[in-house]
Amino acid sequence: MSAATYSRRQFVKGAGLTAASIAWTGWASSSLFAAERRKDQPNILFCLADDWSWPYASIAGDKVVKTPTFDRVARQGVLFTNAFVTAPSCTPSRGAILTGQWHWRLEEGGNLWGTLPAKFSVYPDLLEQAGYHVGYTRKGWGPGQFEPGGRTRNPAGPLYKTFEQFLKDRPKGKPFCFWFGSNDPHRPYKWRSGVDSGMNPQDVRVPAFLPDCETVRIDICDYYWEIQRFDSEVGQLLKILEENGELDNTLVVMSGDNGMPFPRGKSNLYDSGTNVPLAVRWPERVKGGRTVEDFISLSDLAPTFLEAAGLKPTTDMTARSFLDILTSDKSGRIDPQRDKVVTGKERHAWVRKDGLGYPMRAIRTYDFLYIRNFKPDRWPAGDPDTTGFRDPPGQYGDTDGSPSKDYMIENRDDPKVKTLFELAFQKRPAEELYDLRKDPAQLQNVAGRAEYAQAKEKLAGALMAELKATKDPRILGTGDVFDSYPYYGGGGAKKAAKKPDKPKRL
Repeated sequence: MSAATYSRRQFVKGAGLTAASIAWTGWASSSLFAAERRKDQPNILFCLADDWSWPYASIAGDKVVKTPTFDRVARQGVLFTNAFVTAPSCTPSRGAILTGQWHWRLEEGGNLWGTLPAKFSVYPDLLEQAGYHVGYTRKGWGPGQFEPGGRTRNPAGPLYKTFEQFLKDRPKGKPFCFWFGSNDPHRPYKWRSGVDSGMNPQDVRVPAFLPDCETVRIDICDYYWEIQRFDSEVGQLLKILEENGELDNTLVVMSGDNGMPFPRGKSNLYDSGTNVPLAVRWPERVKGGRTVEDFISLSDLAPTFLEAAGLKPTTDMTARSFLDILTSDKSGRIDPQRDKVVTGKERHAWVRKDGLGYPMRAIRTYDFLYIRNFKPDRWPAGDPDTTGFRDPPGQYGDTDGSPSKDYMIENRDDPKVKTLFELAFQKRPAEELYDLRKDPAQLQNVAGRAEYAQAKEKLAGALMAELKATKDPRILGTGDVFDSYPYYGGGGAKKAAKKPDKPKRL
C-alpha cells in the first residue's frame, strides 16, 4: 500500500475530515507522474537566504527593511504568504528542499550538522542527468558533512565561486539550475550596522514574543541590514540574466531556509521559526501581480522544479508540485486541498546532555497551530546548565547568541520580560494549541481548554495520520535514533550515548 493511499484512509478515519481536504501539501500528486518532457526547459535560479522570516520584507508592509528585489519578483510573479519550511533548522530544511521529502524520512539528514545519505536523490542531480548545467555558490546543503553519507559533492551540486563563473562554464545551449545560498541574515551581526546605515530603531515593529526595548530594536535593525544585503545581491544576479536576455525564461525563486535567529524564532515550530518569504517569477509561463494564501512547503520546490523542466519526480517524494498554482491566473486561496502544512524538528545544536534533541511535530492551518512535543521533560531551547560540555554552547544553546537573548536572560525577573522569557526558554507541555484568529502571535496555549477539545482532537488525528503515512520514526517507535546520529559540528564528530528504541509494532 502506498503512503498516499494509506494516509488518505487514515486521515478520513482518524481525523474525521472531508474528502475535499485530504490532499496534503506533503502528499504526492498523480498529475506529476503524467508530466511530459518539454523542449523549452526553463533556467532555474533558486535564491535562499539564511534565517529569513516572513513578514520581513517591504512588500509585506514592513516600514524599515527595504527589499526591492524581492518586491520586484513578487510583483512580477507570485507572492506566497503561507510558505513554510519543513524544519526550523538549516540542515534538515535544506535536505527537505533538495529531496522533496519530509526531513524525518532522511535518517541522519533530519538533524543539524548531520549528513544526507546518497540513497536519497536530490533535484540538482536529477536535472543534471536530464541535461541541465547545475551548481551552487556559498551555502548549499548544510551545515554538515556530505562524505559520510556516500556523496562526493554537496547535494546542491558543484561549487562555484561566483554566478558569473557558473554561467561562463555552461555548455552552449544547456539550461541551468543554480542555487544561490547566501549566508545572510545568519548571525553574528555587526552591532548597530542597521542603525549606522540609516535605520531608525523607533520605527521597528517589535514582535509580540520579544521585549520592546532599545536593545531588541537595534538588534532587529542589524537583522534587517543583512536581509537587505541578500536582497541586493540577488538583484545583481537578475541584472546579469537581464543583460544576457535570459531573465524571462528563468524560473526565479526567493525564500529563506528557516525563521529569524531570535528567542522563540529559529529552532521553534511557531510561525517565527517556520513561516518564510516566498516569491516566484517566470514571465513566460507565470502571470504576475498575484498573492496566494495556499499553504506551500518548501519541500514542494523539488517536484515543482522537476515538473517545470518536464520531468517526473521520484516515487519516494512526499512533496507535490505547485506548478498548477503558479500557472493559474488566480489569487487568494486557490487549491482547497492546500489548507494545511506540517513541520517538525529533531536535534538542532549539541546543547543537551548526551547530545539529545528536542523532537516536535506540528500542523498549521488557517485557524490553528497544533504542536506535539514528544519529550516535554527536556529543555526546548537547550540546557540552562552546560557544565561539563566538551564545547560549551552557553545557556539555552538552541537559541542563537544575540543581544536580544542576553537581554532576556539578564532581565528574566523584570515583570515586562518574565513571561516572554518563560515562553522562549522554559519547559513546555506535550501539547500546544494556538487559536490564530484570536492570538496570531501564538502566545496563549489553549490546548487544555475544554472549548478547544474537539479542534485539538481533529488536528492531532490529522497530524498523526500524516506522520504514520510517511513512516516518521517518532510514530514507528524508533524516534530516538535521531539522538544517536553523529554530530559533525564543534570541531569533529560527536556521538550520543543514548541508544535508539526498538521499533514498535503497528
